[in-house]
Amino acid sequence: MAKAWQRPFVNVFRHCRVGEWRRCSKEGDVAAVTDESLRCAVYRILGAPSAGGYIQLPGTSTQSLGLTGRYLYVLFRPLPGKHFVIQLDVATEDGQVVRMSFSNLFKEFKSTATWLQFPLICGAGAATKDEKGGTRVGPSDARWTCLQLDLRDILLVYVNRRYGHLKSVKLCASLLVKSLYTSDLCFDPTLTVAEAQRARLRVTPVPREMAFPVPKGESWYDHYVHLRPWVLCPVASVAVRSLPDFLGRVPQLLPHPRASSSATQDGAPSAGPIAVSAPAPLHTGLEGGGLRVLTAPVLLQPCQAPSVPRSLPEVSLFCERSEVPTGSEPSAPAHARHKHAAGNGVGVSAPKPTVVPTVRGDVAMHEPFGGKQSKQEVALAEHLFRQRSFLPDPILRLKGVVGFGGHSTKWALWTKDGSAVVYPCHAVVVVLRTDTREQRCLLGHTDKVSALALDGDNVLLASAQARPSSMLRLWDFRTGACLSLFRSPAHMLCSLSFSCGGALLCGVGKDRQGRTVVVAWGTAQVGRGGEPVLLAKTHTGVDIQAFEVAFFDETRMASCGQGSVRLWRLRGGQLRSCPVDLGEHRVLELTDLAFGPAQDGHMLYVCGRSGHILEIDHQHMAMRQARRLLPVWTPGSPVSQKQTFGSGPGISISSLSMSQATCAVGSEDGYLRLWPLDFSSVLLEAEHEGPVTWVRVSPDGLRVLSATSLGHLGFLDVPSREYRVLVRSHTAPVLALATECSHGQLATVSQDHTVRIWDLATLQQLHDLRSPEEAPCTVAFHPTRPALFCGFSSGAVCSFSLESAEVLAVHRCHQGPVTGLAASPDGSLLFSSCSSGTLAQYHCATTQCRILRVAANVVCRDAHPTPNALVLSGDSRLLAFVGPSKYVVTIMNAALLEELLRVDVSALDLSSARLASAVALYFGPGPPGHLLVSTSSSTVVVLDSTSGRVVRELPDVHSGACPSLALSRDARFLLTATDRAIKVWDYLTQACPGCQVYIGHSEPVRAVAFAPDQQRLLSVGDAIFLWDILGPLERSPPGSAGDSPGVPPTCEASLDARQLEDMVSGAHGLPRQQVPKPSQASPLLLGVCAGPLRDDDGAFSWSDEEGLSEESHIPEGLCQGAWGTRKAQVRPSARPDCYRHFVARYKTSSLPKSASVSRGSAERLLLKVVMGYNGNGRANMVWKPDTGFFAYTSGCLVVVEDLHSGAQQHWLGHPEEISTLALSHDAQVLASASGCGSTASCCQIRIWNVPGGSCRQLMSYHSTAVQALAFSPDDELLVTLGDYGDRTLALWSMATCELLSATCLPEPVHGVAFNPRDAGELACVGQRAVTLWLLHGPNASLQGRREPLPEELGAGELTSLCYGAAPLLYCGSNAGQVCVWDTSASRCFLAWEADDGEIGVLLCSGARLVSGSNTRRLRLWAVGAVPELRCKGSRARSSSVFMECELTLDGAVVSAVFHDTMDMGVVGTTAGTLWYVSWAEGSSTRLISGHRSKVNEVVFSPSASHWATCSDDGSVRVWSLASMELLIQFQVLNQGCLCLAWSPASCAHPEQQQVAAGYSDGTLRVFSISRIAMELKMHPHWAALTAIAYSADGQTILSGDKDGLVAVSCPRTGMTFCVLSDHRGALISTVQSRSKEHGDFGAQWADLWLAASSDQCISIWAADWPQGHCELVDWLSSPSPTLMEGPSHPPSPLVAFCPWDGALLACAGLGVRPEVVFYSLHQKQVVERIPLPFFAVSLSLSPGARLVAVGFAERVLRLVDCESGTMQDFAGHDDLVQLCRFAPSARLLFSAAHSEILVWEVTGPWAAGGASGSGPRLG
Repeated sequence: MAKAWQRPFVNVFRHCRVGEWRRCSKEGDVAAVTDESLRCAVYRILGAPSAGGYIQLPGTSTQSLGLTGRYLYVLFRPLPGKHFVIQLDVATEDGQVVRMSFSNLFKEFKSTATWLQFPLICGAGAATKDEKGGTRVGPSDARWTCLQLDLRDILLVYVNRRYGHLKSVKLCASLLVKSLYTSDLCFDPTLTVAEAQRARLRVTPVPREMAFPVPKGESWYDHYVHLRPWVLCPVASVAVRSLPDFLGRVPQLLPHPRASSSATQDGAPSAGPIAVSAPAPLHTGLEGGGLRVLTAPVLLQPCQAPSVPRSLPEVSLFCERSEVPTGSEPSAPAHARHKHAAGNGVGVSAPKPTVVPTVRGDVAMHEPFGGKQSKQEVALAEHLFRQRSFLPDPILRLKGVVGFGGHSTKWALWTKDGSAVVYPCHAVVVVLRTDTREQRCLLGHTDKVSALALDGDNVLLASAQARPSSMLRLWDFRTGACLSLFRSPAHMLCSLSFSCGGALLCGVGKDRQGRTVVVAWGTAQVGRGGEPVLLAKTHTGVDIQAFEVAFFDETRMASCGQGSVRLWRLRGGQLRSCPVDLGEHRVLELTDLAFGPAQDGHMLYVCGRSGHILEIDHQHMAMRQARRLLPVWTPGSPVSQKQTFGSGPGISISSLSMSQATCAVGSEDGYLRLWPLDFSSVLLEAEHEGPVTWVRVSPDGLRVLSATSLGHLGFLDVPSREYRVLVRSHTAPVLALATECSHGQLATVSQDHTVRIWDLATLQQLHDLRSPEEAPCTVAFHPTRPALFCGFSSGAVCSFSLESAEVLAVHRCHQGPVTGLAASPDGSLLFSSCSSGTLAQYHCATTQCRILRVAANVVCRDAHPTPNALVLSGDSRLLAFVGPSKYVVTIMNAALLEELLRVDVSALDLSSARLASAVALYFGPGPPGHLLVSTSSSTVVVLDSTSGRVVRELPDVHSGACPSLALSRDARFLLTATDRAIKVWDYLTQACPGCQVYIGHSEPVRAVAFAPDQQRLLSVGDAIFLWDILGPLERSPPGSAGDSPGVPPTCEASLDARQLEDMVSGAHGLPRQQVPKPSQASPLLLGVCAGPLRDDDGAFSWSDEEGLSEESHIPEGLCQGAWGTRKAQVRPSARPDCYRHFVARYKTSSLPKSASVSRGSAERLLLKVVMGYNGNGRANMVWKPDTGFFAYTSGCLVVVEDLHSGAQQHWLGHPEEISTLALSHDAQVLASASGCGSTASCCQIRIWNVPGGSCRQLMSYHSTAVQALAFSPDDELLVTLGDYGDRTLALWSMATCELLSATCLPEPVHGVAFNPRDAGELACVGQRAVTLWLLHGPNASLQGRREPLPEELGAGELTSLCYGAAPLLYCGSNAGQVCVWDTSASRCFLAWEADDGEIGVLLCSGARLVSGSNTRRLRLWAVGAVPELRCKGSRARSSSVFMECELTLDGAVVSAVFHDTMDMGVVGTTAGTLWYVSWAEGSSTRLISGHRSKVNEVVFSPSASHWATCSDDGSVRVWSLASMELLIQFQVLNQGCLCLAWSPASCAHPEQQQVAAGYSDGTLRVFSISRIAMELKMHPHWAALTAIAYSADGQTILSGDKDGLVAVSCPRTGMTFCVLSDHRGALISTVQSRSKEHGDFGAQWADLWLAASSDQCISIWAADWPQGHCELVDWLSSPSPTLMEGPSHPPSPLVAFCPWDGALLACAGLGVRPEVVFYSLHQKQVVERIPLPFFAVSLSLSPGARLVAVGFAERVLRLVDCESGTMQDFAGHDDLVQLCRFAPSARLLFSAAHSEILVWEVTGPWAAGGASGSGPRLG
């Protein structure tokens, strides 16, 4: 807000004393002249802008105006044919200065983080050519112009900053200027104060001092121009209305902007070019209550003047008011075609725009049922304005609501065709199709909807809300667009009624004094761009309960109420009424009325609470007949048998509705009755659970809609005499919710004393648990059993069975209301807390839940029930709660209730004046075990659950405390709620995460949660809201259950949603829809395929499905037998708590649909070496000591390596990461399996011929990932095991590659193995059991027997297995135990503690057993005595088993192969290392090593003998370039190394080679290669270092960080002597330096260096660091990414000095198109462009030839020959190619995707020799 002295406005010229030139300055030809048209003194500024003619306010750049007014008004006149510039310096709240320039000199819009350039065209004429061939910049009749700028909105939209004050203004030649003004008011310059008062307009007229004189009788627009950037939205889904004539000279909307300043559209003449500016941001409401931002070109050029001066409605980008009446909001219109007022009259065609005010809670637009997007919408969607928030925007769409009513349980309407029902659910208007249950939600109201009306043609829908002051909305019913928003004269409307044609809308309500008000509006023009017109308003002293406009005459209405029936007419702009003489019935309380047919016309029917139905002749205004509904009971019968009309106590009638032949009556006894028009007898009746409050007959008379006071809505189908429930709802606010994973159910607790269970798929109620005496507070599902737990206000905790619908147990260990309830994810424990501070622990693994422990004074006292009071970690090990005080968060061991950690939340923010308390908790997905804490200071704090340290902090999450929060399973979205809004946060973004706000609830949101499928989310408060997540589906991190992209549905035979609803309906006495019958699942064919890898031409190609030349035949019995329904039987399950289970690494990249390359030349890249082993795989390494065959996986490659020579072969074919390998016993066949990607429905299994290295067959069956592979002893069979998301076991014939049999597993299985002595037996291990399988028959059908783990071993997971001496089976567990089974007796007879952690690998041969675990230990056991112990049975003791040797490796053991003697072997770890292990020597030797995390940089020594890498794992590794062996490793713990640089050869001591590394904590470390030590550590940055480079002489280090700062440091002294902030606010992506060898480029210093930042800016500098000189040579920038119009945003720009031409820069990502451009530093322009198929994420230029390597996020590496223009694409990466670097010799190219590094040999005349292998090329 402006200071007091700045109100209402400030004359800037007077404030700076222009004319005295003390507080301001002038330059050039500036003079004061008298303007004849204004008749006052103005200032004339002549000359060219570059010549220096200007006025500057204030006088110097060190001063500031300090004006805080939101609007700036510039009164100026451009001079014909001259250029002018208006330059503003605006300061933001955080002190950043942003320069805005407006000029007719500019041709297009441009912007950076600190600079905005707007083209400005004034006047009414079109641009023309001058005598020199140039373009004239202004018309000959340039007029005085009022330029109005909203500084606040411009900063918010274009640079995402908050407006502080106006710092300075500079007016440059050539123009006339009267003055400048600032104000917080939005003035209308076209009106004076007197005119506004006479016309009684709701606008702010311009002050007299700012007004332009207008001759009497003429229009303001005839002499002047008003320029203002309007917000116009050409959205086809919004109702399109014509622009009224009073819009006058406003900015005109043109079609999409072109690169040139001229364009022709729709066949318009091209004689006069049309000047078009760059896109301006536009906001409009979007489906689901979200906000989408669009771009449309805005021409700041006036259009045709109006004939009558009217006020310009104000439209702002952001409106703080939730509801605005019509008078102060635009009517949202525009013509489809505009004409220029002067010039040659060029017609410009444009989409119909709509001015849409973005008010809080605006309409959510939906397509009609079955509708499709128009071409206009599709074209518009291609130009979405990209905000600085995560996309898509909106991320949510309201899918449906569960609820009915809110303000009242009335107002449910039929559509014209009877196919849908319209009803309110609190603040949402719902359109529900009765056949499909599909919902369409109309959002916009901010309070409960109190009345609805739908016109007869279903064109207009009217809705009114209770508060504030009865805001009304008129909707386009077909599209769901809000056509008009206006305020009613009545304080609160309770009834609405449309005329049949929709031209008249009547409403009844109360004014502020409680008097009844009847209002009539004309709505005929609403659908055509007009606004509703108030026709009449009248007050009446009678009570009105119902009001209706006659369907046969829109001028006649009727009303009824307490003792009165009145007939109304609208005539002459007045509403008049006349009472009907009711005689003795004048004391009746009448409730509803309806017009119906009669023999002589139409009759009015009125009902009352006494049971009377009155028939009134509206023409004669007389009552014809009165009838009364009486109950008749048969003695001894509790229900009525027949209804007649007579005398006696009547039944209260709440509502009635008429059709051509029947009358429907709803009464408070719970009955819906259908009568004939003579009321002789009841035709049909339906009994409800509660009083019927509303009935409506469908237009065809075949259905009767009814609503009850209990929130039920349904209809009676008259022909079939069946009743169908549409909606059930809570009748009070919902307090808490819980979701169930296996059956997709939702449980809610409400203040109406009910607990309800819903089906999330259909939103239908399944169960209803009522407790009249005790109020339920909290609820939780059992994770694995069909059981529900509920806590009550009395302190009781009850367990319910959902199968038998009975109470299983009741525990009363609490003394106060239960405030928290949570079950452990593994289903073993239950926890509850109460307001008295008591914490209880229960054992709930079995049906009988029992109390284990009760701890007093542990939980915070007097806490309110909340779903986030008690939370458990995903591994069920940790329990967190608020207590013992509200300022402390306690973390306990869940099993033992031992306190592990206490965190004082109030101490986290010492600067706050108030102590912060914890409000809600939530455990994030683990690892890494983070606990989210919502505090009372509107902050969400993320704590490390182990140490208690603050990991991150999200301040100002809401305006108040957040009582509920949730984090998605993949940690992408954080959901918070407070008051009536929910927010979705981009949780993955560490710094300033973006959020989106969604409203729709009319009461505070009590709880939020993600649905089990993670594709939807839930919010509860006044009702239950189900939202769809529109973002792309991503895989969950380890530890989640959402990692399966395609999870098959369940197999269990169950009732469908309709049958379940029937069961519930039948239980309550409602008519059943259909006879329940068993549900049969249709069998699905198994998708098995096999075939060769390559096409006929040998080129490898990617596609959605592999094209195969051979087909594997599935046996008929398999297609139609028990296995045929396999994919309909599997439900998703949570990831098991064991590291042995494979989880594919999360990737954001995806395979390209296609790639086309030039085939005219030979392959230029040959894959030579793959660096690293995939430690994320499981059993993904094989070794045959007898033959020497050795293979392992790296990403999607199978690497076959000769252990003696180190030569590699690379087998490619898998599109995704390979999970596991298996080698046949004869070492002739290798099987490999990969996960399922986004382009395939099944994961691949490839069968390779080992001698030739070719893929023999391709098979697919499993839907998510393959956990394990195993060959039978005779190599005739292959068994494949799906992961936890697939849970299937498949058996294949290796002779034919046919699927022999498959079975669905009831739970996740971790390992499978064949009996080495019997090909007909195999075993699996999983959750607490071993399963032994036998193969039967010619088809090898599987028959399994599950043997549970003995109770004395505990409830653990068996994670590994191997067969020993017959008949022994060794199994390892996640608790570190090894148990031994006798497979012949199916019993476990021995177990011992083999490790402290989970055992993931077991190998046995003879009398030796090897175990490997996640504790990094590899142990050798002597088990020779175990066969003898088998005979002892239960008396066997493990003392005879002893450990021979132990080795500790660098990571958890994931794969191992040993010689039959067990003396030597190869072991793989999660660190990406393969070790050679010798038990005889007790040693381990590193064979293969690589990074375990993402590789961030590859650099080379000047001598090209070594190379170095850095990674997110904090390591810097130095390798030999000749042998590719790891030589040195520098490790920094708990930090990521993000950038790396090798000291140049020109260093003072070249023998002392150094490597400089930048880390995520802002430190810079210098390592000595010769001394193998860290020489120096500096801390030049506070943020993470992202780029680093040595100067050309090696005496200086340049480093850039994520905040945009570039530091210059000395590696000898460790001092930072310069910090450059030109790129502040944007991440520095590249820093490069070299000596200036090719020209001076306009600078004299010797060193040339550049820096690139993520805001599309590149700066080139010349420097002499010893002398302290640094000079900017050039600055390249592109439009801000948020303003780009492409379908996707480019990543940070990539730039490098061109090695073959020092005067060129190679740039990628600098623009809106994917391309590589070469920029000449001499010519200052782009000299060459190379188009790319995708945006580049990595770039490298060869130092030996004109070759460019480009890496894409589509996992493709492209090599471009700049001389010949040929391009070749190469595959081999399983993720985005984030790095590519040419070696100094130009013979090798290094590329990296995540942790894998591929080394390619560059072929050509400059190469010394060939390569050992060939890389795959895309074709």
